[in-house]
Amino acid sequence: MSIVRLAAVSLTVFAFGLAACGKEDAPKPAAKPAASAPTAPSGAPAAAPAPQATTPVAPSPTAAAATPPAGAPDPDKALAKQVKSALEAMQGVSGQQIDVTAKGGAVTLWGTVADPAEQVKAVEAAKAVPGVKAVENKLAIVKGS
Repeated sequence: MSIVRLAAVSLTVFAFGLAACGKEDAPKPAAKPAASAPTAPSGAPAAAPAPQATTPVAPSPTAAAATPPAGAPDPDKALAKQVKSALEAMQGVSGQQIDVTAKGGAVTLWGTVADPAEQVKAVEAAKAVPGVKAVENKLAIVKGS
């Protein structure tokens, strides 16, 4: 009798399992390659296969705006490089001690400076670079840097 009960429970579990699967359509089979044309008699040119139609896929507007085209310079990196060059050329600012990041025209200065006057000069030099919309100062004042 326990075998009958075990079989009944197994069938019930199986039936519920199938019912839970839902009624999703089966995936469509992949496109079959075009049937090859009959071979031409020897010496005659073979027929070219029929061209396959493809649908072009346009990139999404958000992806296109966020990523520059392949091979194009990244405007954020270019802006950061311009600011870094301006800091290194500035008298009274140790440009080698300052790192620069940029995103959408907002520039962040990282690193160390020797005193508050150097910090102010660095921020002003960054603001003077064309394309800079805002400057975030993350510079630490460390005596002797």
